[in-house]
Amino acid sequence: MSQADLFASDLPPEPDRESGLKRVEAFAASMGRAYASKRNFDFGPQDRSNISCLSPHIRHRLVLESELAQAALSAHGSEGAEKFIQEVCWRTYWKGWLEMRPSVWSDYKAELADALNVLAEDGVLRQRYATAIEGRTGIACFDAWTAELIETGYLHNHARMWFASIWIFTLDLPWVLGADFFLRHLMDGDPASNTLGWRWVGGLQTVGKTYLARASNIEKFTEGRFAPDPQSLASSAPPLPVHRPAPEPSAIVPGDRWTEGRPAVLWLHEDDLHPESWGLGAADIRCVVFRPDPVSRGASKPGEVAWRFATQALEDGAQRASNLWGVQALACQDASDMIAAAHQNGATHVVTQRPFQGPVADHAQPVQEALEASGLRVARLTRDWDQAFHPYATKGFFKFKTAIPDVFERLGLS
Repeated sequence: MSQADLFASDLPPEPDRESGLKRVEAFAASMGRAYASKRNFDFGPQDRSNISCLSPHIRHRLVLESELAQAALSAHGSEGAEKFIQEVCWRTYWKGWLEMRPSVWSDYKAELADALNVLAEDGVLRQRYATAIEGRTGIACFDAWTAELIETGYLHNHARMWFASIWIFTLDLPWVLGADFFLRHLMDGDPASNTLGWRWVGGLQTVGKTYLARASNIEKFTEGRFAPDPQSLASSAPPLPVHRPAPEPSAIVPGDRWTEGRPAVLWLHEDDLHPESWGLGAADIRCVVFRPDPVSRGASKPGEVAWRFATQALEDGAQRASNLWGVQALACQDASDMIAAAHQNGATHVVTQRPFQGPVADHAQPVQEALEASGLRVARLTRDWDQAFHPYATKGFFKFKTAIPDVFERLGLS
């Protein structure tokens, strides 16, 4: 069996922390110059040996960004691991950027609702949309990526950019419908990187700068797996109209402080499933609560693969937390279930991680309000990684990138 077959046979890893850590260990030797030279190639779903495939685990924090960064540094040093570390930090940059501009997420939701209303009324648009999401466009590469996304819950990052560009500029479909399609089907579907990535392709994120999928680029970086006719793709990518400029960044909200000794419920959600590193020490955790299924990510049915991954990831996080504190992990469908669990276990507080802008935060806000209305005190923590990095996401990635060495030093990564 070749190395490529070995890597591809079980990628991405199973949706649990142990499998993710095994993949970190297996891929560490490739996090240096090999990654820098080959990361942009999409060899297809049968060969992912050139990339880590750990983004679903990072998305749910089954594996931590700091753990990936430390593995790369240990194996290759800061210079050799530079490109891999930058790619790890891109996701953090997108999250920080959106955290300081929450109205961009609100605008996306509003524009998506409008697009769905038009879709319901416009039969021609509905037919063109169905042709795209069913992989019947006749553009071989696009149709193959559609099938791959639905069947595997994953796409190479380069393929995501090509797909989005073809969706917007060749197929002339609303970008928000494409972003929703991705968010529902990707195992690593992240509201920040997904929304802002689609905005970037369309010329909304860096205003006026678009990304055009070119046949020659697709042929080169798929090593000839796809060789589209240049005439089948858009020859230009005019920027989408900016309905409302992105606001200036707001201040980062610090995490709540936690004092040991308070009898508490540990509230797990799919934005952070590594409670072992929340810094709770010998906290008096009375029980663990979590949703039995993930929060819906989009406007319609979620992708089966992404749904299954997130569901199993939640179960894995809950089981680890249960084992760590020696308490029950209780699946709670709503706030009333959580309140009942707290009262039955003598808890007066709830401790959780502050969710990021996106569906989890949208769902968590009314739940938190109901918990507090019942008399429970809710503490929302923020990781040191986020607290250290997010303030640098005020402009483009260059400013953020130059801060990485200093932030790593403050975080004790070497």
